[in-house]
Amino acid sequence: MSRMQRCQPCDELQIKNTFSRRTFVRSGALVAAAFAASNELFPIAAGRPSAHEGSPIRLGLASYTFRNFSRAQMIGFLKRLSVLELNAKDVNDHLPADAQEEAVALADYAAAGIKLHAAGTIYFPKDEDADIRSKFEYCKRAGIAVIVAGDPAPETLPRIEKFVKEYDIRFAVHNHGPEDKLWHSPPDVLKAVKGMDPRIGCCIDVGHTVRAGADVVQAIHAAGPRLFNLHMKDLTDFQSKDSQVPVGDGVMPVKRIFEALIAIKYKGFVDLEYEIHPDDPMPGVIGSFAYMRGVLAGLGYESRR
Repeated sequence: MSRMQRCQPCDELQIKNTFSRRTFVRSGALVAAAFAASNELFPIAAGRPSAHEGSPIRLGLASYTFRNFSRAQMIGFLKRLSVLELNAKDVNDHLPADAQEEAVALADYAAAGIKLHAAGTIYFPKDEDADIRSKFEYCKRAGIAVIVAGDPAPETLPRIEKFVKEYDIRFAVHNHGPEDKLWHSPPDVLKAVKGMDPRIGCCIDVGHTVRAGADVVQAIHAAGPRLFNLHMKDLTDFQSKDSQVPVGDGVMPVKRIFEALIAIKYKGFVDLEYEIHPDDPMPGVIGSFAYMRGVLAGLGYESRR
């Protein structure tokens, strides 16, 4: 029986099973550890925000995390995570490219109280108006403000710039690390878009950035107002793509990343993109959000949703 054909009680059972006692114990420990780590370096003192102050960091999720699950299942997961901000992708039935199917998806998200702030990764293989316009129309129908783009060739950017101006949708080029033939790291993107419309910028994938040998904190500062989206993940080895772990279990400088985002007055979302364990991502996703919220608490903020 396929995943799409499974009965609702089975889906509910799977969702509930992911929230095991072990998972919640681990999440609580991660929050405590993150809070302690932040306070060790930044003790409560004058000038720090009060504990009730809303965080300038907004946490969301990339739907690719749940690529092996249907839209209905993903909505169930998001509600249980108390995460209602989504970076949607045309994978499974999350946000279909077909206009009628897309409308059904949008109605489902609206009914669940889930807001779409970005779409991607979307690919732009053709330097043609018709192909590019179709992608912008797709995002316009969904009311999406940011396109996360995977592989636009540098010579295609001037054509894309015309559509950015016409649709007033920001265009964020996503770096994919040393394997990417075009966009290894954020500095490659920033060099290519220099002088272009300010609505053309980058989506920093922190995992791919460090694997490309770039300093992710410096990259955030360099991007400044051209940073429109950030994909969060963690690694135990910056040289190994296969070393991904839940956020907080690796060596990613999460606190320094958040501090850099706050320093540049970042207005976008930090979207968890958990690419491992695609058939059972919830334990790692729960731990990742617990750790990120713990870091924000340690910095004196309540996490925003």
